[in-house]
Amino acid sequence: MSFFRLLSMTVLFLFFLGLAITSKAADPNYLNHICSNTTTFTPNSTYQSNLNLLLSSLASNSTSNTGFHNTTTGQTPDTVYGLFLCRGDLSTDVCQDCVTFATQDVVQRCPVEKVTVIWYDECLLRYSNRDFFNSVNGGGMFGLYNTQNATNQTSFNELVRTTMNGLATQASNGAKKFATGATNFSSFNTLYTLAQCTQDLSTSNCQSCFQVAIANLQYGAIGARTLTPSCIVMYETYMFYNESALPPSPPSLPPPIGLPPPASRTGKGGLSTVTIVAIVAPIVVSVVLFVLGYCILSKRAKKKQSAAQEDDVENDMTTVESLQFDFASIEAATTKFSDDNKLGEGGFGVVYKGTLPNGLDIAVKRLSRSSGQGAEEFKNEVVLVANLQHRNLVRLLGFCLEGEEKILVYEFVPNKSLDYFLYDPEKRSQLDWSRRYKIIGGIARGILYLHEDSRLRIIHRDLKASNILLNGDLNPKISDFGMARIFGVDQTQGNTSRIVGTYGYMSPEYAMHGQFSVKSDVYSFGVLVLEIITGKKNSSFYQSDGADDLVSYVWKHWSEGTPLELLDPTLTDSYSRTEVMRCIHLGLLCVQEDPADRPTMATIVLMLNSYSVSLPLPQQPAFFHHTRTDQSLILKGLETDQSTSKSESLPLFSVNEASITELYPR
Repeated sequence: MSFFRLLSMTVLFLFFLGLAITSKAADPNYLNHICSNTTTFTPNSTYQSNLNLLLSSLASNSTSNTGFHNTTTGQTPDTVYGLFLCRGDLSTDVCQDCVTFATQDVVQRCPVEKVTVIWYDECLLRYSNRDFFNSVNGGGMFGLYNTQNATNQTSFNELVRTTMNGLATQASNGAKKFATGATNFSSFNTLYTLAQCTQDLSTSNCQSCFQVAIANLQYGAIGARTLTPSCIVMYETYMFYNESALPPSPPSLPPPIGLPPPASRTGKGGLSTVTIVAIVAPIVVSVVLFVLGYCILSKRAKKKQSAAQEDDVENDMTTVESLQFDFASIEAATTKFSDDNKLGEGGFGVVYKGTLPNGLDIAVKRLSRSSGQGAEEFKNEVVLVANLQHRNLVRLLGFCLEGEEKILVYEFVPNKSLDYFLYDPEKRSQLDWSRRYKIIGGIARGILYLHEDSRLRIIHRDLKASNILLNGDLNPKISDFGMARIFGVDQTQGNTSRIVGTYGYMSPEYAMHGQFSVKSDVYSFGVLVLEIITGKKNSSFYQSDGADDLVSYVWKHWSEGTPLELLDPTLTDSYSRTEVMRCIHLGLLCVQEDPADRPTMATIVLMLNSYSVSLPLPQQPAFFHHTRTDQSLILKGLETDQSTSKSESLPLFSVNEASITELYPR
């Protein structure tokens, strides 16, 4: 028998021996629960039946060694979404005990509430009638702290912040979204830390949750924790988690006042957990360090290979060859591009509806042969969009490149574009507040994907209402990537002397100086949010009360304490005051003059989904066109109605220069 095999068997034997002699834990330590009575269900209803099925499913899946499970039961409108998360340092048995207990305890504490979250020391459980997976959702947040204060608070607080931020990054990038740490801050004292988020979150969403949780820790105390529905962060000056996850700790200190010390577990034969750890830990640590070293080296090699591939993607048309359609098929699908199938026309060319032989409806975008810049935008869009997969982005099905013909084939989105509803006096009533709020959230998630979660960082540069398409359920899909720019992973901004986009949505630093970044898209998003709330179009806005544009009009009412007067009159009977006020506040944060003051899309998504996150006060928006006279001089000789104009190129300004599609969606 080889040494390494003997070593492996020894480690496994001692590990299971430790589990076997550990006494069964008591009921989980309850911490808090939140269940708002604003959303309730009727007892013995279909929703309650679905909830019971969901809780049963969570309990039965608590034996998973991942310590996490999310699931859905039922059909709309009685769908229930739920998950549990066990603390990453606990055993499967402890996890199962906690989840099983929680599924029984939660219905006692929240008998008829649809939106619920409950926390224990060992696990959390939550469910809702809305899909909250892969998003940092609201639902409350609370903290606990040790009543004893640190001696040197300034240096101690700085150590806590630095350590927790580093741990959050480590946890966000891990498979289990979990990490612990131990940092010496004196000869006899150690800071122990823990960070964990639910495994359905993307890396950026997990990091965003941690940032908010860390900011809300009770600094100054020698121990504290913040618990949210999506993540937890903790620190103490004693080891509060499973010691076997780390090398042997320094001599233990008396537990601080206010929070209990970790439970001492004794086995049937009288061996304590500490004794077992002293035997097992050195061996386990050696094995773990070897495995971690191998994994890190492998990961670096994969990253280098991935980076090399991404460097070539911008100019590599062969990556999408399998998506190519022949021209004859496209011509047949659109009945030879008949006017009856025409959906719209813009600087890019004409958009047609088509139907493939298998019955699938498609949108066909045919590049105008007279377009000076169309070929470049065509290549840009094919390479970009073929690799983008998100429910809030329009999906590229294929393309055609034959002779002078350059055609894109997209999924057909039946409900046209947001502006088709938003600016029509009759159709806007179909967008009640709940739908508009859902549209805002969907757009935010789509932009976040472009900025943070896609293979490369992508700046859209032409966000506007006509580029937001609505599917059959009126869910938003961002379209038109011909103006988009690819950034490197570490690149934050770029410059151009050729400004493209749509007047009214362009940020001042982009329109005036050609500087663009993710914050340029944030500015456009802010304008779009204000348009959705008011039902007014920024680029063709006129008021008699001294406001030159929509942004200044909103700022005027905000400053005067009358923001609800901005609301689209069709929403007066359906709106949520809290959500409207938060969206106006958020919109103004997005259109601030200094890009550094604008929030990131990750923060915006968090703000939209969590009422516990405090919003800073907005600064006065960027009014880079101060009067209509100045505006007319800047746009001299050009149309200002973006829905009809095909504008010429200017050195620094362009009214919707080659905006790919204008009138209607595909």
